[in-house]
Amino acid sequence: MDQSSKVSVVVARVRSLVHDGTLRAGDPLPSTRALAAELGVARGTVVAAYDQLDGEGYIRTRPGAAARVLAGSGVPGPSTGRAPVHLHAVVPGDTNDPVGLADPSRPGDPSDPGAPGNSGDPGDRAVVDCRPGIPAVSAISDRDWRAAWRAAADTPLRNALSDPAGLTALREQLVAQLGLARGFTPSVAQVIVAAGTSEALSLVAEALRARLGRAPRIAVEDPGYRSGHRALTSAGAEVVPVPVGADGIDLTVLARIPVDAVLVSPTHQYPLGSVMPVGQRRALLAHAAATGTVVLEDDYDSEFRHRGNPVPALAALDTDGVVVHLGGFSKTLDPRLRCAYVVVPSGAVGAAVLAARTARGAVVAEPVQVALAHLLRTGAFRRHLGRVRRDYTHRRERIAVRLATSGVPGLEARALTGGLHAVLTWPGPGTRAAVLARAAADGVLVADLADYETVRGRSGNGVVLGYGAVTLPELDRALDVVLAAVRARGADPG
Repeated sequence: MDQSSKVSVVVARVRSLVHDGTLRAGDPLPSTRALAAELGVARGTVVAAYDQLDGEGYIRTRPGAAARVLAGSGVPGPSTGRAPVHLHAVVPGDTNDPVGLADPSRPGDPSDPGAPGNSGDPGDRAVVDCRPGIPAVSAISDRDWRAAWRAAADTPLRNALSDPAGLTALREQLVAQLGLARGFTPSVAQVIVAAGTSEALSLVAEALRARLGRAPRIAVEDPGYRSGHRALTSAGAEVVPVPVGADGIDLTVLARIPVDAVLVSPTHQYPLGSVMPVGQRRALLAHAAATGTVVLEDDYDSEFRHRGNPVPALAALDTDGVVVHLGGFSKTLDPRLRCAYVVVPSGAVGAAVLAARTARGAVVAEPVQVALAHLLRTGAFRRHLGRVRRDYTHRRERIAVRLATSGVPGLEARALTGGLHAVLTWPGPGTRAAVLARAAADGVLVADLADYETVRGRSGNGVVLGYGAVTLPELDRALDVVLAAVRARGADPG
């Protein structure tokens, strides 16, 4: 038996024990060394199996601690007081196989529709919330998280106001991270801390209003980031919707509209997921330089690229100082931190944004900034990204496989090249309301694609399914429910 087959055996055994309730939420698994000795396989085989199970959301592994079964992956726990669980497994087909691993449809296998946890009856199960916007917050290492907040608590108190632009230590670490991950290295003076992306957009709109002496006209993607659009209008901007195509915002339409700025998400358009090709990026930058348009680059989830090579930031191609780059920690760590950043170009626009920041004052508590700087400086942030990137890729692959074999005519999956969500669209008359209602009745919450539109009806039927914060079993259940709702749409009024 080759290495991959041995890994698959261990993975299948743990899955089955979770699904049949032998292993419950919070139960520890044997160490990789102990289990390898028990099974008679190399320790690397068990390490690879645990890594896969971690990525699938069945267990959580942490350095220096026992791997444990995750809540939501099977039967609720804890199982305190039960005898230790043994994971003895043998080669499929061996006559001494005590657990039936050679039979792929044995009870408890997740591929078996009748397996425990796969009944499809939501009556005794919690709601699965697949609305987009929530990452795997609990995946960060407890040790790293606590160390970051200890660093914040250990910082000496001082009798002073915070720098409105943000803590220098955090801005220095952001400069280093942008150089490593996004292909450009601004000066520390160009980095300004904000209280989330919406506050950052509001700040930029306020700065443009002050600089122009009137309400700025800002083009936005449609469908797009509606919370961001509301932040722009709340700061006095006029929002102008521009349709989105396969390559991002429609530059032909944009060229016909006189605007002061344009908000784009070129690395992974939100929510449809298109990636703006480099030719389109250069064309957008050339248009902006020729017309004096400011380009607001929303780089909201560029860390999670599942297919193809990483795409450099638009700001990395900017030689004319037209890009205002926005990033944050809502998708990488925790949206409740309410911490983002703006990278401004040199010149009048950058000065206007800094003036607006100074007028508003500091908005992110210094202890939060100290903790984030610690996570970046120690490498904990990059380690966390590596872990969750693997997890999200597992979930993305599961969605792609499930939808490709769904048998639903015309069903299309979008936005799967990166990020933490998928968009499911289907043809025909307006049936999305029925699909959403049926899914909710069956215990699964997803978002209506129409909620991202400025011009109603532009996107047709579709739902947005977030997979950042769910386990693989929860994701399977959500897909079962949503696909059943789409199949049944013809029987319901649109």
